[in-house]
Amino acid sequence: MVTGMLISLIVIFILLILSAFFSGSETAFTAVSQARMHAAEKDGDRRAALVNKISNSKDRMIGALLLGNNVVNITASSMAAGVLISIFGENGVFYASAVMTVLIVIFVEVLPKTYAFYHADTMARFVAPMVQFFIYIFSPITSIITRIVRSSLKMLGVDVTQKTENGSHLEVLRGVIDMHRGDDADIVRQRAMLRSVLDLADVSVLEIMTHRKNVMMLDIDDPVSYLVDEIMKCPYSRIPLYRGSPDNIIGVIHTKWLMRELKAVQGNMSSVNLEILANEPWYIPSTTVLFDQLQAFRNRGEHFAFIVDEYGTFEGIVTLEDILEEIVGEISDEHDMRMTGVRRQRDGSFIVSGEVTIRDLRRELEWELPDDVYSTVSGLILYESRHIPRVGQTFRFYGYTFEITRRHRNQITQVRILPPATLPSTISQ
Repeated sequence: MVTGMLISLIVIFILLILSAFFSGSETAFTAVSQARMHAAEKDGDRRAALVNKISNSKDRMIGALLLGNNVVNITASSMAAGVLISIFGENGVFYASAVMTVLIVIFVEVLPKTYAFYHADTMARFVAPMVQFFIYIFSPITSIITRIVRSSLKMLGVDVTQKTENGSHLEVLRGVIDMHRGDDADIVRQRAMLRSVLDLADVSVLEIMTHRKNVMMLDIDDPVSYLVDEIMKCPYSRIPLYRGSPDNIIGVIHTKWLMRELKAVQGNMSSVNLEILANEPWYIPSTTVLFDQLQAFRNRGEHFAFIVDEYGTFEGIVTLEDILEEIVGEISDEHDMRMTGVRRQRDGSFIVSGEVTIRDLRRELEWELPDDVYSTVSGLILYESRHIPRVGQTFRFYGYTFEITRRHRNQITQVRILPPATLPSTISQ
């Protein structure tokens, strides 16, 4: 009798280990990083490839693990009840229930699942061959169970064969980026860059363009010597040329082309024809999104485009550098005259130019300000206040305080912004 009880206890112990294996494996395959497993498979990791194969058939995997878990738990509980009944009589049922509940909850469920949750990738790789074996062994039974479950759900009006998307892949990526927390400057920049890449398909060129009033343009009818001098002094490599009116654009001159021509004519400016040297203007609609424009720049091999509205009116320009700066932030070289338009004050407020875009504030300072209707700080204030404010007037929108500090005619040129005190700030004083 003692030998029989000892054998029963050993079998119960083995069954509990198997149950812990099934519980931990289920959690590991649920919490495993598909991105890391996919990358590992591309690097030749066979275990990772097996993990991906199993994860692609989650219904079979979960069915096999749940079936194995329940079989061993019920068997272990029944054997424990038999052993304790032989010792304590009818009260052994209650003792077996209490003991097995404690053992299963602590050592079979919570402990292995906790470990698997924090070491999902490692454990999934380790148990993948064994899980694949049990899926194969239990496949006839799990197939029957799956059919019964789906038929029962279909009677209730639920068709699980029709897969539904719980949010797009982009939403998943945005959520992962938001989880990349930390106030370190490098982490803030990484978050901003990754968010900007995902936003390329949602942001129009109108939101990042250089407005026509800020575009340096030259009249082709001016003397050639004057034009050459202005082009040489210009900090930009490409300058639009117009005839008579800025709306009548005839082309874009590149300083490199001009220098080549000057060398060819040995500095004789009277022999230079800028209209022939200039490239034809490329017009794009203001509704073009950044992702499409980036592809267009690449396909055409050009870096410069003119933006027009629905009436064909010249609105501004967009360059390849503008789009790249939307991704990586401000790019400066030795010829740039960088004016960020944002200065942090000792009291925690910011002096901001009215032309600074909301996107720049969201990217650099992680401010939660909407930019659906307007693109600049002045546009936000005009839209929300519904009138042209006077200097010294203060508003509060979305938890931020806006004080008008400077105005030129009807244009808001400078604003003092006081953000919520809890927001991180990455612009140094």
